[in-house]
Amino acid sequence: MNLIFLGAPGAGKGTQAESASNKYKIPAISTGNMLREAAKNGTEAGLKAKSFMDSGDLVPDEVVVGIIKERIALDDAKNGFILDGFPRTVKQAQALEDMGVNIDKVINIHVADERITARMSGRRVCTDCGASYHIEYKPTSSEGVCDLCKGKVALRDDDKPETVLSRLKTYHEKTAPLIDFYDKRGKLRTVEGQEQIEETTRLTFEAIDA
Repeated sequence: MNLIFLGAPGAGKGTQAESASNKYKIPAISTGNMLREAAKNGTEAGLKAKSFMDSGDLVPDEVVVGIIKERIALDDAKNGFILDGFPRTVKQAQALEDMGVNIDKVINIHVADERITARMSGRRVCTDCGASYHIEYKPTSSEGVCDLCKGKVALRDDDKPETVLSRLKTYHEKTAPLIDFYDKRGKLRTVEGQEQIEETTRLTFEAIDA
């Protein structure tokens, strides 16, 4: 089962992709984490990606498509996968189809912009392993310390209010058209994001199983 999770930055698609990964035993592939890892390691593609991410812009298609193509070819994705953060443009979605990758369902997590802006200011990410937390919805056991690797947990530059507004503008201009793209193909399922993560998860599983 090959799935795509869509949604504006901060809509919670990463959290739901993780839950679905655990339930259906298929890997959740986050391009955001993959790109941040490449940027941290200082690779050529990573440094290119970092300049775009720091300004809140989308990373160029050729950089992302190449990373995704290599990732879904790995053994753990043979029985299916969840793409979180890709595709972000209709051009990328078309590239995915051109690669011969069949997508079974596209889950769109919808949350209003004003709720997203408030929510993202509380997000925290481990600077070592990339694990995601939230000061209200998913706090660490010890403040500022990652539960998994004991690394430092911090507010990412792209979760700061001014960058969030830029990212939402970019999303509505470039990513939102994907909703129509997949709706026309009969693959879109929209889930209204709830205040309680567990309730959103329940609705997400219902959409996948329907």
